[in-house]
Amino acid sequence: MIGMRSISRVMDRAFFRSRSARFFPTPTPSIPQHEIVDEEACPTYNPKYFYPAKPGEILANQYQLLVKIGWGTHSTVWLARDTTRYRWQSERFITLKIINNRDADEASHERDIEEHIGRQTVSHRGRGIVRTCLKSFEVTGPVDRHLCLVYEPLREPLWILQKRFVNQKLPLPIAKGYILILLAGLDFLHSECKIVHTDLKLDNILMTFENEDILPKFIKEHSTITSIQCKVDADTNRAIYRCHNDFGPLDWRELRKMIPKIADFGLASRLDSDPPGGELEKGEEVGIYPIQPDHYRAPEVVLGSGWGFSADIWNLGVLIWNMLERTDLFCSVYDSQGHYDAKAHLAEMIGLLGPPPKELLAKSDAMAGYKWPNSVQNDAGRHCRNMRDFFGGPFFDDKGNFLHDDLVPARSLKDTIPSLEGDERQAFLSFVSQMLTWLPKERKTARQLIEHPFLNGE
Repeated sequence: MIGMRSISRVMDRAFFRSRSARFFPTPTPSIPQHEIVDEEACPTYNPKYFYPAKPGEILANQYQLLVKIGWGTHSTVWLARDTTRYRWQSERFITLKIINNRDADEASHERDIEEHIGRQTVSHRGRGIVRTCLKSFEVTGPVDRHLCLVYEPLREPLWILQKRFVNQKLPLPIAKGYILILLAGLDFLHSECKIVHTDLKLDNILMTFENEDILPKFIKEHSTITSIQCKVDADTNRAIYRCHNDFGPLDWRELRKMIPKIADFGLASRLDSDPPGGELEKGEEVGIYPIQPDHYRAPEVVLGSGWGFSADIWNLGVLIWNMLERTDLFCSVYDSQGHYDAKAHLAEMIGLLGPPPKELLAKSDAMAGYKWPNSVQNDAGRHCRNMRDFFGGPFFDDKGNFLHDDLVPARSLKDTIPSLEGDERQAFLSFVSQMLTWLPKERKTARQLIEHPFLNGE
């Protein structure tokens, strides 16, 4: 009599691909040893914390790594094949984010945030705009274990898509459509998930594929030994593979099928619990730690007056300049040593928006006496216990006067958007003026902004 295990093995051979994973020859290091490759450029790079992934490797007895398509301070990202498909099923490809093992709590935070998002209302129109992991697992590396997050594959970050257009700028109708879509995603995150993304930038907005032929063609072109470039770290013997994140020419006929998705929730925050020392009121800012990329940091974050969901609205408002003008709205946020300069950033805000209201400065002063439970290291390497110390304040005197008037530039908001003219410029300025306000409570919500005439052609 044939045992159940034997039957199972026969069925595996008959129906599954898992025993026939594609063979990848070991590449010969082809990148000069002195050349800085991808994650090596990160200021805090340490090879021992990165998993030594390589093409052809199978993780979790299911996913065969094919080519590296992304990297960052905390992870590398690979395109992989699911080797456990039935023979009659089409091949399935996934994106695999392999997180560093330097801080297990940070890695778990990203997974937990995304699983929380995945449990929320599926019927919300913004749910499909938010990319979260499909599953997670762990692998063992030379030093401890690594969390791996599985995602649907997406084409490229928004900044790569922009490079395909004339002057590397999105045409206005396309930009408007993308802004509408992103606002729907933020509305879902804020209203349904109680999540502040805190890290909106072009790198974290990923585009879907315009048709199903792009990915198989890309994989075919990058599955040969000649396409796999790498170097070997002399200290750890870890191979560092070159990233390939360009999936080839667009099929312009189907451009309308490409939509942006909000990705990467490693720095996201949940605001559905009470803040320290008080009851959570509707619309009350509760975040107390530094957040956001330097250029997109909201004034309440810099001033330490407490932040909430509206910080994402400010962030997106500033990001629109990158989408329409391919430039930063705030140009002087770094000092001569390359460190974030909060006083120069505030000076630019004052130049464009006028001085901050006393209400905001009063909140900043009130929070100046609050100490974080644990210190946080700033760009200069100093360990700080509150936001004012972190950003180098105070920035205003007791009467609300800015202490660095010499840094305030002579600029106006309307002069920062030369690509728009006439009624279109006025509609745009009306739109962003509801996003870029000093007081967080005066910013419109994502849901309210979706109805603005600038986005709806009225």
